[in-house]
Amino acid sequence: MQWNICVVGAGKIGQAIATFLKTSPNYQVTLADHDLNALSAVADLGVPTRQIDAKDPVDLAKGLQGFDAVISAAPFFLTPMIAQAAKTAGAHYFDLTEDVAATDAVRRLAQDSKTVFMPQSGLAPGFVGIAGASLAAEFDELDSLHMRVGALPKFPTNALKYNLTWSTDGLINEYCNPCDAIVNGARTKTAPLEDYERLSLDGVEYECFNTSGGLGTLPETLEGKARAVSYRSIRYPGHCDILKMLLHDLGLERRRDLMKEIFESALPRTDQDVVLVYCTARGRINGELREKSLINKSYSRQIGGKTWSAIQVTTTAGVLGVVDLVRRGELPSSGFVRQEQVNLQAFLETEFGQLYRAGDIDHMTDTTKLAAE
Repeated sequence: MQWNICVVGAGKIGQAIATFLKTSPNYQVTLADHDLNALSAVADLGVPTRQIDAKDPVDLAKGLQGFDAVISAAPFFLTPMIAQAAKTAGAHYFDLTEDVAATDAVRRLAQDSKTVFMPQSGLAPGFVGIAGASLAAEFDELDSLHMRVGALPKFPTNALKYNLTWSTDGLINEYCNPCDAIVNGARTKTAPLEDYERLSLDGVEYECFNTSGGLGTLPETLEGKARAVSYRSIRYPGHCDILKMLLHDLGLERRRDLMKEIFESALPRTDQDVVLVYCTARGRINGELREKSLINKSYSRQIGGKTWSAIQVTTTAGVLGVVDLVRRGELPSSGFVRQEQVNLQAFLETEFGQLYRAGDIDHMTDTTKLAAE
């Protein structure tokens, strides 16, 4: 069954989603945005476009009529309006948001819906929740689950050792908003930039620290089933100290507009990036204390005659993998759907989930530890 999809938002991720869909015989796609200049700039993609103002509920609902599904690649603050318009149009709804309030609005819309509402379907939240839930399911008794994700430049040159690869607003939200977690078996909020740790992989040193939004609904699902669950962003060493200086010492956590201006004027964008997913679970299997890790490294690649960055590839694969599962009837056909309801193997076998296999998804370790009695 072929689906007709509208992608709302003609930014870097929206362009990737539309292009990847265009390469598949299972989809027709239209790319929508309010900005005619943005739509003109993507003419070389060969994707049909439509001008829709996502801030105008009437224009939005009218513009989404006739589509089987809507994917929002627009800023998080437009999420509730786009989701409502998708519901009015009778279309399935997917988005990439890490914003908790926006996701809560989508969940309310899904309560009596005859179509699917599946927010937080990109990389983190998104694929990392699918991977983490898959690890957790392998344990008879789960003690801890820690998910870490980094979208990093392959060739860092500045003091932050960082380049912009995705939404600046989303990045600042991650650094400033409270973080969902499970601590001592109960859901709670933790402070961003805390719970610092160091790790190494393939001879490269990294640091990790709490950031907001990456866990999605996983803390709800695992509350009472795990002692500790967390999400941390991966960066090169030294990044966290500079962030604390900017946010706390200089007070930019209270001036997010100024922080955005500084980042976008001082940090260049790059397509030469790497996305690292590093999930670790610990618990008991058949009475033994075990630890399992799932590690994936993804790089930029050429699709549809154009080179896409690693963050574009992994985010797009995240949302389109679950879209494909809904289209094929392998996920619920209505209501609110969580990432942890997705079977990892089924996801990786979709035409888009296979893009993760092009990385190092098979890099999985399994360490058995004897319990100290």
